[in-house]
Amino acid sequence: MKPLVALSLLLVCHSGQAARIEVDCAEPAGIIRPLHGGNCGPVQYGGMLDLSDLFRQLAPPLIRLHDCHWPNPDVVDIHAIFPDMKADPLQPGSFDFRRSDDYIQAIVNTGSGIVYRLGESIEHTPRKYHVHPPEDPHKWAAVCLGIIRHYNEGWADGAHHDIRYWEIWNEPENRPAMWTGNDEQYLELYECASRAIKSRWPELKVGGPSLGFTGQLTGDRFEPGEFLTRFLVRCRDRKLPLDFFSWHLYTANPRECVLRAKGIRQALDQHGFHSTELHLNEWNYLPGNDWAPMMLPGQGRARTDWFGQMQGAAGAAFTACVLSNLQDSPVDAANYYAFTHHGFGLFSPHGLPQKPYYAMLAFRSLLETPLRVGTSGSSPETSAVIAGLNRERNELRLLISNLALKDESILLQIAKLPWPGASRFELSVVDSTRSLEVVRSGEMEDACELGDVLKAPSLALLRVWPAGNGER
Repeated sequence: MKPLVALSLLLVCHSGQAARIEVDCAEPAGIIRPLHGGNCGPVQYGGMLDLSDLFRQLAPPLIRLHDCHWPNPDVVDIHAIFPDMKADPLQPGSFDFRRSDDYIQAIVNTGSGIVYRLGESIEHTPRKYHVHPPEDPHKWAAVCLGIIRHYNEGWADGAHHDIRYWEIWNEPENRPAMWTGNDEQYLELYECASRAIKSRWPELKVGGPSLGFTGQLTGDRFEPGEFLTRFLVRCRDRKLPLDFFSWHLYTANPRECVLRAKGIRQALDQHGFHSTELHLNEWNYLPGNDWAPMMLPGQGRARTDWFGQMQGAAGAAFTACVLSNLQDSPVDAANYYAFTHHGFGLFSPHGLPQKPYYAMLAFRSLLETPLRVGTSGSSPETSAVIAGLNRERNELRLLISNLALKDESILLQIAKLPWPGASRFELSVVDSTRSLEVVRSGEMEDACELGDVLKAPSLALLRVWPAGNGER
């Protein structure tokens, strides 16, 4: 068989003009970054679910501790660990770490790093219980120091987990569900806690404010919101620690994460925070860009259908698109919301992986071929392709996401493979009926028609290797 210079794979969805995607294996494009972190740990549902093995398969780089055991948070939150604010934060007996110790140890056992959110979980109830501004921000900061000592220095029969990231509160602009105070009260809390932590442990990374609303996006133009700007001005003028800036995004447009990330990065740089990391530490698919089905009047059929889209093939294609798009953004860390068994979660109430889990798993597979190569033909709002070679340069993997390309064929051409001769391939698909199942495999010729396998919404993981290496 003649040496194979280029492979063309015709992925026929429907008749009509073909979309063309090209991969150039001789064009280096950096390293594929592991941005598939999540929120919440593997032990859930009162201990009736242990998802640790599924976590290990994903190997998320960072697990953020927020809304843990929601809607009845009994771990991680300040009130759960330090139940009496009149107690002395210098005394071990004032703290109850037991449940949180078990919860965090389960995460550590999977090999993931941790972002510890210091604060409280969201409260959608009419009465708010724990999301009020602390009466004494300095004492609240002292409680945070006790938590850090416990998990990093072994204080109070603690551990040495070396947790690097410490985030101060969550969505203080989301009122009253996350904060019943005003802007100034949060800024004072951030100032007290960030100074206290960094003065004691300069090597730790402290950040926030974990904003849900970052500003207005009009076309490609981002205008920072008032709270974001006020926070950055406060940190700049008072020289407050800001090792990472955290923010959230729920949207139906997978391109929005890149546009907002670039806008926020620009705002950070303009205020002098050039070395501050950018963390998108909550994100997920928002069907129809509409929150109404999640609100109380939406319960029932509307909410069931809404979460069904989020947990189905559309959510999976969106997830793969975002993980691909983030590679070309200034985001340093990202955390999907959430690695749990409730509506936004990767798992069913019985621990069954949902479709977005398999999108994450496909991306995790891509990280085994981290030497990114050039691609063209993606449409960031509807489709994405990302490709990489392994370090031995004897395998190529591609992640192809089709969120909204309809009634088109997708022509994929792979050029300049780093080995001579024939190649073998394996194509796995996630769609409404398949969960990263192999649908085609065999030896490639110059052209190979693979059939109707990428009808929107769906994603595919393609593996290519030299034919002489046999099955892989």
